Amino acid sequence: MEIKYSVCPHDCPDTCALKVEVEDGKIVKVAGDPSHTVTKGVICEKVRAYPERIYGNRILQPMRRAGKKGGGKFEIISWNDAVDEIAKHWKELISKYGSESILPYSYGGTEGIINKASMDRRLFNKIGAAALDRTICSAAGSLGYQLAYGESKGVNPLDSVNAKLIIFWGINALETNMHQALLAEAARKNGAKIIAIDVHRNKTAKWADDFYMILPGSDGALALGIAHIILRDDLEDKVFLEKYSFGFDEFCKKAEEYPPDKVAGITGLSKERIEYLAKLYAETKPSFLRIGNGLQHHKNGGINTWLISLLPALTGVWQDKGGGALKSNSGYFPLNEQALKRPDLLKKTVRTVNMVQLGKALCELKNPPIMSLYVYNSNPAVVAPNQNLVIKGLAREDLFTVVHEQTVTDTAKWADIILPATTSFEHSDLYVSYWHTFIQWADPVIPPLGEAKPNIEVFKLIADALGFNDECFLETEENIAYQAIDLPYWKEKGITFEKLKKERFIKIETEDYPFKFDKLNTSSGKIDFKSKKAAACGISEVPQYNPINYYYDIQKSVFNKGNTASNPNYPLTFVSPPNHFFLNSSFAGVSSLKEKAVEPFLEINPHDAEVRGIKDGDLVKVENERGGLSIKAKVLNSVLPGVVVSAGLWWKDDYVNGSGVNALTPDDLSDIGGGATFFSSQVEVKKI
Repeated sequence: MEIKYSVCPHDCPDTCALKVEVEDGKIVKVAGDPSHTVTKGVICEKVRAYPERIYGNRILQPMRRAGKKGGGKFEIISWNDAVDEIAKHWKELISKYGSESILPYSYGGTEGIINKASMDRRLFNKIGAAALDRTICSAAGSLGYQLAYGESKGVNPLDSVNAKLIIFWGINALETNMHQALLAEAARKNGAKIIAIDVHRNKTAKWADDFYMILPGSDGALALGIAHIILRDDLEDKVFLEKYSFGFDEFCKKAEEYPPDKVAGITGLSKERIEYLAKLYAETKPSFLRIGNGLQHHKNGGINTWLISLLPALTGVWQDKGGGALKSNSGYFPLNEQALKRPDLLKKTVRTVNMVQLGKALCELKNPPIMSLYVYNSNPAVVAPNQNLVIKGLAREDLFTVVHEQTVTDTAKWADIILPATTSFEHSDLYVSYWHTFIQWADPVIPPLGEAKPNIEVFKLIADALGFNDECFLETEENIAYQAIDLPYWKEKGITFEKLKKERFIKIETEDYPFKFDKLNTSSGKIDFKSKKAAACGISEVPQYNPINYYYDIQKSVFNKGNTASNPNYPLTFVSPPNHFFLNSSFAGVSSLKEKAVEPFLEINPHDAEVRGIKDGDLVKVENERGGLSIKAKVLNSVLPGVVVSAGLWWKDDYVNGSGVNALTPDDLSDIGGGATFFSSQVEVKKI
């Protein structure tokens, strides 16, 4: 038995340090590394099941499609044949259609810096392929937060134990940021109160001391309502605002428009509850606000995040240790992007395709059309919105699709060439977090299974087959990691690659407060309650609440049609939050986790179920103009009237009619940042 160490590579803020037991060259157990100051040996059950993922239904050799597209039949070929075939197709496409007919598609299947975004960017820059705008997860909220503070920095999570009030807003922390929940629990033992604000009574909502269930997309109105009460009752920190804010007077005028009775009608909360929350927030210090990804997946998600982010500035709570907000701490990890991605290799301006609109890109783009798709670190047949349009695009006979993957996903079934990919335990990589402040390095724990190769090795092979002889296509993982942190920032902190490789993880020391509030990277240099950068994004300089659809008036049991109109044939708002047992679609193929998750289901409020004749356990059809989903109903008070929820992302075959939740979601873009609007889906539900 050997003990080795690694890092969880998945798209999760916790970025856990791992302790791995290896017996006779095989991983037999994955656990947490207790020596890590933040993750402390605690990991989720998804990652504990990793041996099953590693030794389960892995792709171990390159394969070529041997039947009709989507049929899932493949024949084994050699790596030489696979790479030669890719290079041959691409040379022909470039000659006939131009280099922008080739589109890479990737996201957070691994968060390792080297295999996520280095050699791939170099290759596609050299080719001059179409650029992919990778916005599907956090773009809207990140930009909203940055409009206020200029960069993605917030409270050091370790300091949050000092808070006396902790608000989880739009984040199911017990399932998606468990170590922040553990820190909150430690704060609660010291007298802190925990509040959850969300559209769904999830695990975090049940665990919190108090829960505010609001209607989807109404977060910005609630933030303005809280601000209204704080200003009305003279509870703001005038000294802090005078010194560090810009545009505050204009913001005050906007907040005046949102008294509690108006906000109650928008959010579904009572005005008494709104009054209580606002005063509790203003009067309890330090207060810590953890802003999640959920709320930004509405059409108004970016501005709503901006509005929420301004609340700690309103109360001046940034001055208290542990006080303030945290949306993302990725700003603590500047990387040498020029060295990593080599944008200098791109010799022309190329078109950009937003990954949210993959279906439209495959089916509608012309001059040139997309003729080849290279998929890695993603499973777009499941995770991309407007799923039926995506599948229609993948089904094109003239589309040459290459998928580099660990197992045969729904996307891989549509491939012309499948390449076997390593897991993070089979290659080296550099890891940063977008929550805690540790940079980490992981060496391989076991050799690659079968003929599996990491991303950078595959891109090197393709580069060579295309005749590219630039030195950057010869570099190793360690070369790239060295370059990534070759910046004065890291030198000033005494962090070198050699030191990191030896110590495995190093904490980045942060200031007592994350900002120098009069030297921010905002349009004013201060905390922006008004922003010229917002105007450049196409929105008003002062943030305002923009309704997304009809909202349900709970008191009157009718839909208020004074809001921006949606299709009245689809009156219910459909939300598809993360599944406890999966991470996006990454673990949905692991049998033991699927057994624990049991089956997909739809949560519907008793009022909405009754008027539709739906009883608990009935099979129902959820549908809109994009598609339909057959699923069992659970009649619960876990959602408000007018809202239905189904946790994703199961693979398509796990649904009754082989159609997943993203068959219903729109490929519209968010108000700012070009992000996905998964949760701004309108549906109708009918009993089958």
